[in-house]
Amino acid sequence: MFRELERINTRPAPFEFYAAKDLWTDEHTSERMLAFHLNEDIDVSSRNGEFIERSVEWIVSRFGVEAGMKIADFGCGPGLYTTRLARKQADVTGIDFSQRSIRHAREIAAREGLPIHYVHQDYLEFETAERFDLILMIMCDFCALGPSQRVWILRRFNAILKPGGAVLLDVYSLAAFDRRQEACLYEANLLDGFWSPGRYYGFQNTFKYEAEKVILDKYTIVEPTHTRTIYNWLQCFSPESLTREFEDCGFSVEAMYSDVAGASFDPSSAEFAAVARKN
Repeated sequence: MFRELERINTRPAPFEFYAAKDLWTDEHTSERMLAFHLNEDIDVSSRNGEFIERSVEWIVSRFGVEAGMKIADFGCGPGLYTTRLARKQADVTGIDFSQRSIRHAREIAAREGLPIHYVHQDYLEFETAERFDLILMIMCDFCALGPSQRVWILRRFNAILKPGGAVLLDVYSLAAFDRRQEACLYEANLLDGFWSPGRYYGFQNTFKYEAEKVILDKYTIVEPTHTRTIYNWLQCFSPESLTREFEDCGFSVEAMYSDVAGASFDPSSAEFAAVARKN
């Protein structure tokens, strides 16, 4: 028992393990995640419905979205942005590795007669001959990726963008890093049954990595037949560190905002958004 508790409470190296697929593809948790996505009153898997409406209207205005404009949404979930952009007659592609979310998105597109191309795939493995005017990565997905994964995805963005094409993504800020505290929580059915339909015991360890500006929420779920661990990494950025990552991959950062609805940049905000252009 002692050795197992030691293992549960061990701090891994930054991005030593990658378990995002377990969070989004498990039958039970993906169902709970989809329910959070579709609840327009909360900011959990997605932002609330009112914010998404404002965000889409700002994107349309900011990037001049018009009929035939080619847009890719990396981590599209159940199509909350892709559906709205397709209604503006954009030519939209959505990529996500949650089969449940993609299935829901496809059902909405079919019901409304929207010609959205959905790809059920890990976006870190996405290849295409298409070339896009705009790429979106929203809800701080970029922060869940390790350093080598972030380089890969930015280079992939550069390769599949048209000349002068743009990326819009949001990230957690250093203000968000400063506000989080290390903690250890243990509960029966941790997070109100989120992790399993049956009875389980859950440990949540929050670790901070000061030098790297990384937060880890490590969840260890103990069920009658097995134990599993989910690692939720959050890289936090300064405007300067995010700019360097873009510039190293062939982009110029054009502007920064407090969110993907175009709010003016505020260094005290827990998140910020960047628009970068392919050089």
